[in-house]
Amino acid sequence: MVDADGRLPLPWLAAALDEALRTQRGHALLVHGPQGIGQFELGLTLAQSWLCEAAPVGAPLQPACGRCASCHLVQARSHPDLLVLLPEALRESLGWDTADEGDADKASKAKPSKELKVEAIRGAVAFAQTTSARGRGKVVLLHPAERMNGISANTLLKTLEEPPGAARFILSSGAPDGLLPTIRSRCQALALALPATDEATRWLAAHQVAQPEGLPPPAGAQPLQALEWARDGVDAVAWLRLPKQLAAGDAGGLAAWPLPRLLEALHKLCHDALCLACGAAPRYFPPAAMPPAMPLYGLMRWASALSTASRHGEHPWNQPVMVESLVQQAREALAPPRAGRSPSVHSAR
Repeated sequence: MVDADGRLPLPWLAAALDEALRTQRGHALLVHGPQGIGQFELGLTLAQSWLCEAAPVGAPLQPACGRCASCHLVQARSHPDLLVLLPEALRESLGWDTADEGDADKASKAKPSKELKVEAIRGAVAFAQTTSARGRGKVVLLHPAERMNGISANTLLKTLEEPPGAARFILSSGAPDGLLPTIRSRCQALALALPATDEATRWLAAHQVAQPEGLPPPAGAQPLQALEWARDGVDAVAWLRLPKQLAAGDAGGLAAWPLPRLLEALHKLCHDALCLACGAAPRYFPPAAMPPAMPLYGLMRWASALSTASRHGEHPWNQPVMVESLVQQAREALAPPRAGRSPSVHSAR
């Protein structure tokens, strides 16, 4: 959202924000683009701009001022005409964990949900049908919109088909194909492009991310994703060292990585190893960082084992034991083929 000095949270969103304010005329907007470039931040900034009270009612829409009473309420997460719907598992990381929601989550022993639940969607529908408290309309922001299950999506669809007069909906998504076609057809679409590399690099440098160009592509072009990797302890040096470290069976430092992050890294490494074994160029690691002579039969078994492990990546495993197991699997897959055994596709069957 726009801060008190009028600055955007992500500078590359300025053009998209201006376009949305200039062209958006419907009651629902779908903001979509690659993960890690700021769909949620743009949706929140757009909502703040719609609710901003700096300009008279009826004046051409402008980016939020960041200083009026309405903007301060948005910044404090307490605007009465703004409802932000997030899965429980994302509230804290996105800085939208209100006191009531936090107490409710702590009181429950259930694992935080990754879905936008139907109860929350029904609450949003009821919210949209009430009168605006400050006279600038009401806004509902859903992120990530593809996390609605079938019941939730159909509940929202009924409201999009017969929208309340003063309410607007913003659906933020990194995977719009995961939405019902009927929902997409009722939203005006705003596609976000990847930011320029130099702009993303400057932003990452300002957030103390060293050598973002050394992180896995396309992290350098998806700055929020690169920042997440850096905060999880994955820097460019650790990333480039990873293939040969695993080929040597060295688990040093990997136990500190969050398990879902480690599994993602292993999938990327396995992808590149399979590419090289089949004569294609790697995507995530430079060829010089990869171990030589990786057998195809072992890589195929490794890919299957990683798929199985990923389905349970957030299970409360014993982290050090799980990491040791994953490193051992990687070492066996990345080791040179044994004499007398052909690294063919048929030998993997």
